[in-house]
Amino acid sequence: MNLIEEAKTELISLLREAYARAVSAGELPPGAELPGAVEIPKDPRNGDFAASHAMAGAKTFHRIPRQIADIFQKYLDLADSYFASAEVAGAGFINFRLSSKWYGALLTAIEAEGSDYGRVDFGHGATVMVEFVSANPTGTLTIGNARGGVLGDSLAAVLDRAGYEVWREFYVNDAGNQVELFGQSIEARYLQLLLGEGAVPFPDNGYHGDDIRELARLILERDGDMYLNMDSGSRRAAFVAFALPYNIARMREDLARYRIRFDRWFLESSLHESGAIERAVALLTKGGHTYEKDGALWLRNTAFGADKDEVLRKNSGFYTYYAVDIAYHLNKFIARDFDRVIDVLGADHHGHAIRFAATLTAPELGLRDKTLDFLIMQMVRLTRNGETVKVSKRTGKALTLNDLLDEIGVDACRFFFNAKPDTHLEFDLDLAIRQDSENPVYYVQYAHARICSLVANLAADGYSVPKTADISAALLVTEQERNLLKHLAALPEELRMAARDLNPNCLNRYASELAARFHKFYDACRIKGEAEELLLARLKLADSARQVLSIALGIVGVSAPEKM
Repeated sequence: MNLIEEAKTELISLLREAYARAVSAGELPPGAELPGAVEIPKDPRNGDFAASHAMAGAKTFHRIPRQIADIFQKYLDLADSYFASAEVAGAGFINFRLSSKWYGALLTAIEAEGSDYGRVDFGHGATVMVEFVSANPTGTLTIGNARGGVLGDSLAAVLDRAGYEVWREFYVNDAGNQVELFGQSIEARYLQLLLGEGAVPFPDNGYHGDDIRELARLILERDGDMYLNMDSGSRRAAFVAFALPYNIARMREDLARYRIRFDRWFLESSLHESGAIERAVALLTKGGHTYEKDGALWLRNTAFGADKDEVLRKNSGFYTYYAVDIAYHLNKFIARDFDRVIDVLGADHHGHAIRFAATLTAPELGLRDKTLDFLIMQMVRLTRNGETVKVSKRTGKALTLNDLLDEIGVDACRFFFNAKPDTHLEFDLDLAIRQDSENPVYYVQYAHARICSLVANLAADGYSVPKTADISAALLVTEQERNLLKHLAALPEELRMAARDLNPNCLNRYASELAARFHKFYDACRIKGEAEELLLARLKLADSARQVLSIALGIVGVSAPEKM
């Protein structure tokens, strides 16, 4: 239930009824449409809602807005409504203030809906795949993967709450040049273990990380020198056959620790084996969208509005990543019939995203009624003691996801990395482990723990959290109480906006503001020691804030501790 939208709907109905009465009294002309909008004023001193209908109706009613507003106010009947009062302000705004009925309905909705509170039907049951992380299985998960992981997972949770049927997918690049280089790197380290590092050169562009040495060591421990005299091609194939599944299993474990689980780990190799790539390219060729140049097959992507054409098949006969990506998206949209696909990509893929979106408009691909979106995330800069933490995957000195989880924990990682996707993120490692109000995740979690402690203390005194039906919402009249209640009501709209804008960071901001409003309420409004009727009303409000904080943190994948 969205109490804010319900209030807006009722307000418009009240204005229409007032107009009808004004017409009957001969004070306004009949037959007019009722123009105008209902908004929430930025300054709460101007009421909880403001209607601009009097100003918008000046031409229609041939009166100055202030006169129209006065007439509307005269005929408004707010009895038994969500509104306690209406006043004319400024040039003709009509400002409304909410009644205790609305606040009581809000607490009832939070109580009745429980963990489902805040859900909205923005997606109308459409199927959506969120593909994210999709790191090459040639190494460990890095900081970039860490940010993409939490953004993708949190976005999927937002979309689920917003009425979509959501599928999480990890695309495994288990084919292509990077896998060949992976095999070469393991081969070199394996032979170096047997013959000495000076005896075997390492590929100039190989993977230098310690994880490659570890894979070579594991192979040597398991199989000894049985690969020493094998031809290089067979040896690399054997090493890749062992190392890829091993790395993928480690990725699964690391991401599970990060509270991320996928519905499917989709293998790129399955596209090669099934002939899906050839079929995708054939569709474009049949449509007249390809041409040959220098022995390679090109896609005339400029015909679809892109800034350049793309190679689909190299002169060596191997298909490019671009061709594979087309086949993969046909698999998503056609073979598996997703209505919408969202790819979470790094900032370096921005140009690719624009060109690829253009490609998928080719009519032969049959995707006109499908929706492809990209969530492009900006880079991360890690700092410690005010200095940048250097990371480099190629040299093997990368700070991995597991390193970060060991140092600052899952909750801080998920909350900090869920920053606004389109902004560069400066991740302060020192701040992330501080246990004070400067640390945003600690601040929010502390609010939840503080409420749990309050509930437990009052339970020891014989007070349990009451049902809404057993309290009087009319007692919750202070500015701090009303501000907290109104923010509890905002969760459904925050979820709708987060789904619309593909911005799960909305939930970070929402939770932070909710924590701030709770702390202000708790500091200003005494609970323990108050008269029982007021104590129970405030206890219900506090516990409702606890419930909604838990929901907001859960969407981001952050725990809601009962003690800190």
